[in-house]
Amino acid sequence: MVKRAASAGIDGVDHVNGKKASRTHAAHIINSQDDYKHLYKSVQPLDIFCWGSGSMCELGLGPVAKNKEVKRPRLNPFLPHDQVKIVGFSVGGMHTLAFDEDSNIWSWGCNDVGALGRDTSGAAEKLKHVDAGDSSDDEDGDLNELESTPAMIASELFPPLAEGHKVAQLAATDNLSCVLFTNGDVYAWGTFRCNEGILGFYRDDIKIQRTPWKVPDFSKFKVVQMAAGKDHILFLDEEGVVFAWGNGQQYQLGRKVMERFRLKTLDPRPLGLRHIKYISAGENHNFALRKDGKLVSWGLNQFGQCGVSEEIEDGALVIKPTKVLLPEDVAVKMVAAGEHHSLVLSQEGDLYSFGRLDMCEIGISKDKLPEYTYKDVHGRARAVPLPTKLQDVPKFKNIAAGSHHSVALAQNGIAFSWGFGETYAVGLGPSGDDIEIPTRIKNTATQEHNIIFVGCGGQFSVSGGVKLSEEDAEKRADEMDD
Repeated sequence: MVKRAASAGIDGVDHVNGKKASRTHAAHIINSQDDYKHLYKSVQPLDIFCWGSGSMCELGLGPVAKNKEVKRPRLNPFLPHDQVKIVGFSVGGMHTLAFDEDSNIWSWGCNDVGALGRDTSGAAEKLKHVDAGDSSDDEDGDLNELESTPAMIASELFPPLAEGHKVAQLAATDNLSCVLFTNGDVYAWGTFRCNEGILGFYRDDIKIQRTPWKVPDFSKFKVVQMAAGKDHILFLDEEGVVFAWGNGQQYQLGRKVMERFRLKTLDPRPLGLRHIKYISAGENHNFALRKDGKLVSWGLNQFGQCGVSEEIEDGALVIKPTKVLLPEDVAVKMVAAGEHHSLVLSQEGDLYSFGRLDMCEIGISKDKLPEYTYKDVHGRARAVPLPTKLQDVPKFKNIAAGSHHSVALAQNGIAFSWGFGETYAVGLGPSGDDIEIPTRIKNTATQEHNIIFVGCGGQFSVSGGVKLSEEDAEKRADEMDD
């Protein structure tokens, strides 16, 4: 069960086009057309926390076997904020990318198809013998030391850095990594998969790309945003045109891909969407926010995760961008989506969710499901196909969705999570139970942090935060006691 992730920012500003805006609760990249704000980069170095299941080195906490399961957020010891100075990251299905304030790019996690952008083949793995007297299910051998430990990708592989350009955004799918620089250049590495296995990387020329590679220009204008799905990725240029690249078997690319031509068309191509100011992607479905404020979606919709109709149909596809049925007065701030569920955060901090609920993905308790909830032939509630506002929750400033779990950050910097609990990706401790509604993550490591950046993978999560001052920490403690 693997998945890409969403992203967020912190108190400050950073812009692709070099323009400056007033300070708000988060860092922003601004579309040069309409000043729509996207959350990606911090102006303060972050403490990085990781938790969940990491048998494929996802957690980046080092090679010791006990790091394969971490049930609450744990500070990453390899990324100290006063030395490494991470300011942004993106979480893929089984790997994570991060960048520091000097635009050095770091990676950790599974490197089977080159998603880390660096060679990890020389690792000295120390595996325990299966019959060893001290072996156990929890300590069945150490991890690959080069994959499980965060490390920099060689900066000389990114010519824009030598020219004085900076990292604007990172994006990670299940098997691919991308970096967008402030001059609009896109570099990528890894590969795409499809139902039949490895699809490829670029047309029929490259199957797997193991080091960063400049993607040939595909727009006349500068790229200003990326959105990563499971095995596809979207790009938005400064003119508001959307491009898609990767696997399109569920209409993620917004067009029908003929089997005999799928490699010849394996490159970023426009999907006919214009006048867009923001994009987001789930595993196999997508969202785009038009400049008039209307949100549209397309792709796989068998659990109503596109939010375009009350109708539920197995294998359903939305083959062209269609209006999401949000209340008319909702101003969209950002969207996050998993395999079969979606989240929409409003500018006011309200959270709307829709899609599958088998594993508590949508954060609505079973006794408060709306009347339009879809039930199967046995009368079991399976999905909520329309955006539904969550009740009795705080105002949020950021959201992220994994395959079957989610994390939302309250405006005071406290993280709440819900969804599938068996892999501990919700970060709520050892029970492993599914979490029905947004529940505060309580642990010593993060209790005095303003968490402002979060991402969710397939079975793990990553957050970044800044330690509160003593005064602010006391104020928060008082608020929690009230």
